[in-house]
Amino acid sequence: MDEVQIYEGQIKRARKSHIWEREINEHYVEPAWCSARLFREEDFGAGIHDPACGFGTIVSEAIKAGMVATGSDIAHRGFDAAESPQDFLTAEIRRTNIVTNPPFKLAAQFALRALAYTECKVAIVFPTARLNAAHWIKGTPLRRIWLMTPRPSMPPGHVITAGQNPGRGKVDFWWLVWEHGYEGAPELLWLHRDAPAV
Repeated sequence: MDEVQIYEGQIKRARKSHIWEREINEHYVEPAWCSARLFREEDFGAGIHDPACGFGTIVSEAIKAGMVATGSDIAHRGFDAAESPQDFLTAEIRRTNIVTNPPFKLAAQFALRALAYTECKVAIVFPTARLNAAHWIKGTPLRRIWLMTPRPSMPPGHVITAGQNPGRGKVDFWWLVWEHGYEGAPELLWLHRDAPAV
């Protein structure tokens, strides 16, 4: 039974929340709809690269959307189409577009390196609560902010491989999308999981 707490005469049930063991190299897995919906709204031209591809979700959704897509990661996580393991923060390979769900502790480094090594666009998943302190964004060509709704659950990879149910999301995330050459304030938009296909 859930823990029950009483506040000023009101009964509140504690929400069941998942507390997972931290994943090595911050490997957290987003549901496929996050990138599927992004690719319906954002034009990435012919293709993308995901330098933190994990299980290959973003790469697979990009291919389903008709793009050429490649992926790599610092470690092999079972995605057979991934390039040889490489550390994105030291690799010096130029890409047209990068779309990724980076380790959140390294999100700033990932985004800035991606901007230095791309020609067109960069998109990363980012926790909403961290944006207020993300001073590194100032001066970058941030074009759009896509709020994802409902909250996506992003459990560590070992939860998925163990076949556990990740449950509902407890943290808000959004896609930050940069476009080289853009100047001005970013747009704030909503990316709804259940939006009908056009």
